[in-house]
Amino acid sequence: MTGRQVQLRLGIGALVAALFLAFFAIPQWVSSPSNVGNVILSPLFWPYALAGFTGLTGCGLVFSGLRLGRIAEPLNEAIDDPGAAWLRLAGMAVIMGLTMVLLSRLGMVLTSMLIFVATAFLVRTRHPITALVCAVIIPLVLYAFFAHVAGVAIPQGDFLRLP
Repeated sequence: MTGRQVQLRLGIGALVAALFLAFFAIPQWVSSPSNVGNVILSPLFWPYALAGFTGLTGCGLVFSGLRLGRIAEPLNEAIDDPGAAWLRLAGMAVIMGLTMVLLSRLGMVLTSMLIFVATAFLVRTRHPITALVCAVIIPLVLYAFFAHVAGVAIPQGDFLRLP
């Protein structure tokens, strides 16, 4: 399969998923009271935002797939060690188990940071510095939004209490 085919298939899949979410899944399964004062706190806002971002991503993938040349080399490489894939799968299972254990002890923010870093290095990211920066900033920004803007209590751990 070429890069163009992958881009087009992923883009079309993302567009179909966005349409399914926006026109069937969200109206059918997400209920919302009619008197929500803040639109961001509405249970419908974030699912529709997710559907919109998925649609935008799909459009971008289709557009970039159409811009790629028709003749391209296949993307798939031969797998040298299939045992490594099973080790990564086992590592991911361990990370998921650790997430469940650490959430109550370290809290959601610190656990998210550690799990993000562990997953990034498990999949051997090509951008380790970016992964470390994102592992710290994203959970803190999400905590700040949900705790201080939306007024949602985020689980705190035994060792770290955020304001």
